[in-house]
Amino acid sequence: MGSRSRKTAVIGMYIAVAMICSYIESLIPFYFGIPGVKLGLANLAVLLAMYTLGTGPAFVVSVSRIVLTGFLFGNAFSILYSLAGGLLSFVVMWLLLRTKKLGAVSVSAAGGISHNIGQILVAAAIVENYRILYYIPVLLAAGLITGLLIGILAQELLARFPFRMNGED
Repeated sequence: MGSRSRKTAVIGMYIAVAMICSYIESLIPFYFGIPGVKLGLANLAVLLAMYTLGTGPAFVVSVSRIVLTGFLFGNAFSILYSLAGGLLSFVVMWLLLRTKKLGAVSVSAAGGISHNIGQILVAAAIVENYRILYYIPVLLAAGLITGLLIGILAQELLARFPFRMNGED
């Protein structure tokens, strides 16, 4: 199998893992006491893809996972909210990763926080009620905690990953 074919296959596996994580997360009654807050297991696949494949393939994993799981398990609004959070989160993680000064835990925590910010901003625009923005401190805390947990898991997995597809960090 050629290098390009191998990379495409690995991207497909990351997308599949992210979708499975999304599905498993939807089955687990994991309630933080805050409506709409989830652990974000699928973001683990995106973070691992960033570190092992590079940002371009990780972007494909992120957007593909959001769109596919939205069509399978959600609706147009869930896709919109997830895209808003996912894209903002991706950009923030990408920028922090480029500095080469922060590890996976910090990058993931920033991603978790920015994901929630992206979603709440879109929610405020859609419902046309900006009082929903008072919810931001709670979402920042939740994003930090879940981002740290996913980051710790990613850091542990990255320590055990035997390869990098293109050497990009």
